[in-house]
Amino acid sequence: MMEWHFNPHTGSPFWLDCASTLGWDPRQEIHCFEDLKRFPEFQDEWLRGGPVRRWIPKGLAGKPVYVFETGGTTGIPKSRTAIEDFRIDYELFSETLPDRYFPKGANWLMLGPSGPRRLRLAVEHLCQYRGGICFCVDLDPRWVIKVIKKGWMEHLKAYQDHVIDQAMTILSANHEIKCMFATPKLLQALALRLEKEGSSLAKVGITGIFCGGTEMTSQWIREAIEE
Repeated sequence: MMEWHFNPHTGSPFWLDCASTLGWDPRQEIHCFEDLKRFPEFQDEWLRGGPVRRWIPKGLAGKPVYVFETGGTTGIPKSRTAIEDFRIDYELFSETLPDRYFPKGANWLMLGPSGPRRLRLAVEHLCQYRGGICFCVDLDPRWVIKVIKKGWMEHLKAYQDHVIDQAMTILSANHEIKCMFATPKLLQALALRLEKEGSSLAKVGITGIFCGGTEMTSQWIREAIEE
């Protein structure tokens, strides 16, 4: 790893510039986890602003590059680049999914943030890697954050209903969707909507749910499983 990132032929401009200020060669002097303390602390501000190309390793030049950003809840959004890591990560994750609940070839519903975030591409690739087709419904968490800060709870409820309406349309269109990703609040809202209409996630054909993106307490997880 040290050789890759700090070799002039494969490293990124950012880390090569960093190495030039250290006064020592990481390729020669970093041998274990403890040695990493010799580096200065990584600053969040380094991920804010551009040019973003300073993060692209020379060894991966010419490959498609994706930009992923945070939700911007603590200031200006932080940007990072990715090339193949989201595919590699979720192909490994795929090996952990039980076919009983996440059958190969099943179609998925992706109910969560897309936009400049990694999650949608990763879940879509997970679905495709397992042989399915992914149906995506977008959520803009930055707008949700603004609405909450302004205290516009009616707007927040209307936006959530708008997202759930789209999910319901897809689930009722006979697309043979068996698996889904959703954030905790959207999963709960979808389940409540289905219950209100005399149905459930199981009745519409969902056998496996991948939930994440925001905090889930142990109590919430237990209640979700029981329901």
